[in-house]
Order: sequence, then structure tokens, then C-alpha cells
Amino acid sequence: MEMNGRAFTKFTIELAAWYSIIYIAYFLRLEWDVITHAKDIFLLATGLLPLKAALILIFGMHKMSWRYAVISDFKAIAMAIATYLVVFTAAGLIIRDSMLLPMTVPSIEAFLSIILFVSIRLSSRFVLRERKVIDYYKKRNQNERRVLILGAGESGTLIAKEMQRHHEMGLIPVGFLDDAAGKQNQRILGLPVLGKLSKMPHVVREKAIDEVIIAMPSEAGDVIRRVVEEARKAKVQFRTIPGIYDLISGKISIQQIRNVQVEDLLRRNPVKLDTSRIGAYIRGRRVLVTGAGGSIGSEIVRQVCRFKPTSVILLGRGENSIFEAMREFRSTFPDITFEIKICDVRDIHTLEQVFKDHQPEVVFHAAAHKHVYLMEENPSQAIFNNIGGTRNLATLSLDYGIKYFVNISTDKAVNPTSVMGASKRIAENVILQAASKAKDDQVFVSVRFGNVLGSRGSVVPIFKDQISKGGPITVTDPDMIRYFMTIPEASQLVLQAGALNMNGAVFVLDMGEPVKIVDMARDLIRLSGFEPDKDIKVVFTGKKEGEKLFEELLTSEEGTEMTQHDKIMIARKNGLIDDFERKLDLLFDAANSGDKMSIKQMIHEIVPTYSGYDSKADKSGGNLKVSR
Repeated sequence: MEMNGRAFTKFTIELAAWYSIIYIAYFLRLEWDVITHAKDIFLLATGLLPLKAALILIFGMHKMSWRYAVISDFKAIAMAIATYLVVFTAAGLIIRDSMLLPMTVPSIEAFLSIILFVSIRLSSRFVLRERKVIDYYKKRNQNERRVLILGAGESGTLIAKEMQRHHEMGLIPVGFLDDAAGKQNQRILGLPVLGKLSKMPHVVREKAIDEVIIAMPSEAGDVIRRVVEEARKAKVQFRTIPGIYDLISGKISIQQIRNVQVEDLLRRNPVKLDTSRIGAYIRGRRVLVTGAGGSIGSEIVRQVCRFKPTSVILLGRGENSIFEAMREFRSTFPDITFEIKICDVRDIHTLEQVFKDHQPEVVFHAAAHKHVYLMEENPSQAIFNNIGGTRNLATLSLDYGIKYFVNISTDKAVNPTSVMGASKRIAENVILQAASKAKDDQVFVSVRFGNVLGSRGSVVPIFKDQISKGGPITVTDPDMIRYFMTIPEASQLVLQAGALNMNGAVFVLDMGEPVKIVDMARDLIRLSGFEPDKDIKVVFTGKKEGEKLFEELLTSEEGTEMTQHDKIMIARKNGLIDDFERKLDLLFDAANSGDKMSIKQMIHEIVPTYSGYDSKADKSGGNLKVSR
């Protein structure tokens, strides 16, 4: 019988090991008397050697893989040993008178043989695994990173547990820092709380920290900014987990660790939502969201779905963005029905078909043209889309008995200098008109807020693109300031505003403190690993037509009243405009004519605080010449 080198080696090892077992069996039976009978035992062991060799070959034990032994291998081993036991016992009955052979010896040897052959295979598997572990640790030691976790709360604990569980990530948690007095000198998951956040530079040096993970999703942006500055000074890499607004599921995993973003530096304390009131007007209802493929519209859908509507109608005119939104929503919220409608809000006939077919009960109107400069160049489109689209939706909502209509507005609607801002101010008045005609069980409101971080066309994506190309970053003016809010926070407050049940209200969201655009640009440069004005330059371009240096949330006449929610206010003195419908028709006539000056003149007629119309520059002398 031929065998290769590996099989021969296995055969030799197993035969030698099995040969030695009989000596152990005799020792267990006779103890030290075995020395007296050594010659007889040697002759017996040698005489049995051909039998053992034959059984190894017959049952193919030398061909079996030691590392990957399977059940059939152990069955074959058991059969070989059982055969040996029968033959040995039978032979023992014949030779017992001529040499010492206690009849318990064959049974003891058979038992020890089973242990032997099983051990050979299990130990081989163990050695292989240990070798892999050693190789892994050798490799990991070259790539592993010592991690300090900031925040010893639930989020930090979960992240530490994930790191301990997933060694392949190469992240070794060393300990925590936390400002809570009760956590000082404690151990969590076997890891020490090494002090407060202020000790970070010292701990980074003392513990040879390679990376800091910020695990404080509820902390405000000023805390995150302070931590980031300390990490930069300590010259240690830093990353974070998402803020609380982004953790919709409430679950935190190691895969969510990401680079710090400018949104984290502007983070505010989490909004406390009255979920019971929001649920009362959304749960079990059919919800229509316009602009559902956009950044605001899609986030409104995500927040709405938390409150279990029966269906959501995703309406938008961009097929690609709606398609991507649909894929995400159907995957994330499989229990909710999503209807997809490619439709322009200016098309009232298609819109009416949507209302007929799906009978929405709640409408969130987020579709709009938002780009200030482009709308200055194309004012007719701002009128048709932002005002005409809103009027179409409001009219149909009245006709079809919509229960709640929430219009998304902007701080650019206040004392507008741009066509875009003025168009949104007029859209607010369209909603006020609808509210005046609404039935007792209908609610029409507008929600006014400032810039949303990360939305399409906002400064953050533009700045990131400029940084990726090596700069420069272009900023309008060193003194330009804006109010900012994250997309999830804005969307949650929009839902909360609808729940306040105040027909005709123009709600103003608490936007916090305004931010200098140039400061934001420099923050982004630093977060990208560069130094402002050294690696990436900041260039000031000057104001474009229609731009403001600062935005306002209220006109001088409005003022505010508080609501039941501390981050939502009501703009006072938002009365109906005299002869509004006739003026609106004139505005659409001007838009149809395509004459920019006529459009701006008519906007000024409706919104006297609009400063984008200069009657002295109007060669028509301020006389609107449009057809009725």
C-alpha cells in the first residue's frame, strides 16, 4: 500500500503513540510491579504492533486530517479500537497462562487509545488556531491603535464593548474620560475612568493614546469644539459617534464612528419633543411630503415614519432623488406603504389626481427653489414654483379636507432683499389666506427657520468641495453671519409645530446664536487636517445681488409670542393682505411676461419690506404694464 510523505508521517506517529499506550495501561493496573514484568510486557507490546499497524491502514486513520477531523473520522477510530479490543481480549485468553496479562489491561488500553487519538486531533486543531491567533496579534500589533473614549455613559460603554468584541478592528480601548463626579476612579468593562475631560492632553501623553473617540451624542457643540481643540493641540487623531439627532434607532455601533463634522461643533442640546401630540396627528394617517427627494423633505419623511403613518406619498419632480429616497425608506420602514409620485407642484391637474387617488390627510410642503442667486436671474421660476406651487397645494388641501398643512418657510422671507426670500414671504401669505378659509378641523401653518447644515446648495458641501480641490474657500464677506440648524433638528421641530394645532400661525424656530460664515469655513479647514490661510486660503468675493450680510427671523412689526414649546415661537401681526388674490394674479401676469423689473415691482406691491425693487432704476416709472 503506497502512501505519501505526510500520510507516512501520520502513520508513524500514530503507531508509535499507540504502541506506548499498553505500557501505561499495565502501569495503571500493576503500578510499580510493572518493572518486574517488563520483559513479558515488551514481548506482548511488540507482538501486537503488526495488528495495530494493520488496523491503522485498514481504517485509513493515517489519511485523516488532524486539523479538520469530522464525525466519520471518529467513528472509524472507534471501529479500529473496538476491533483491536476484541482481538486482544481473545488472544489474552489463549496466552494468559504463559505470561502475565490481567484481563482489565485490554479495556484500559482501549479507553486510553480513544483518548489518545481524539487528543491528537483536537490538539492539532488547537495548535492551528493558536498559530492563527499569534499571527493575527503579530499583524495587529503593527496596526492596532490605543483608544481613549470621551464619555463613560451608555454610548461610550457600548463603543468600548464593541471594541473589545471586535479585535479585528485593531482598536484597543485604554480607558474613559468623563466629567461626571460619580464616575471618577470607577472601572467600566474592566477599563478605568482616568479623570475629567480636561485631563485629555495629560492622559494622551501618559497612556500613549493614538486616537480619541468622542462618545457624547447629547453634548452641545461648544463642548465638542473644546474637546476637538484639545485633541488638535495634543496632536492625536479624533473621531466621534453621530449626534443624538442622527441616532434615530437609538443603537450605537463601532461602524458609526466617523470624523468630526462642522455640524458637531454647532450641535445644540437635544430638542424635547411632545411625541404624544405629534403621534396624535400623524399616527394611522396618510401623509403627503412634497420635495421628498430633497434634504429637508427626505428628513421629514424619516421623522414622520417614526410615528407610524399608514402611508406616505413621496412627491417630487426629480426622479433620481425620489428613487433613491424610495429605496432607503422601503428598506428602513418595511411596515409603511410608500407611494411614489413624480410631479411638479406647479402642475395642478397632476396634483389633483394625486389628491383624488391617495386622499392625503397631512401635508408637509418642502418643495421649493431655494438658491438666492439663481432666483435673481430667473425670478419667474421663483414665482411659479414657490408661490404658484404653494397656492395649488393650499387650494387642493382646502377642497379635499386636509387636516394638517405645514409649509416650510425661511428666514430669508423676513425683510426680503431677494426674489427667493420674497417669494417665500408671499407663500406664507398664501397659507394665511388658506387658514382664513379653513374649516374648524383644519390647520394651516408655516414654519420659518434659517440655514440647514448639509442641505443641497448650503455652504458646507460647497466648502468641502473647495477644500478637496486644494482651495481657496470663497466667502462673501468677513462679517456675513447666518443662523444654522441641523437637518434632523429642523425636521423634528417642523413636526412639533404642526402638533401645536394653531391654524394660521407663522412659527419661528429658535435658531440659537448666529455663526460667522468665515469662522465656519476655518473650522472646516481644520477638521480636514489643514491650517486656514496657510494650507487653504480664504478669499472674500463680495455680496451678490439679493444677498444679506445677516438674516432676520422677524420683521420689525412682528415680534413673537411663546408657545408651549420653548424652541418654537409665533410671529405676531401676520394679518391678511388687502386685495391679495388680485395682486397675486398681477404677479403671475408679470412672471408670464418674463420682465424682471415688472416682477420685482409687483413683489414690492405685495411685500412692502422687499428691498430688491428700486423704483428709480425702473425705466417704466413704476407703472406696471402687464396684461390681466
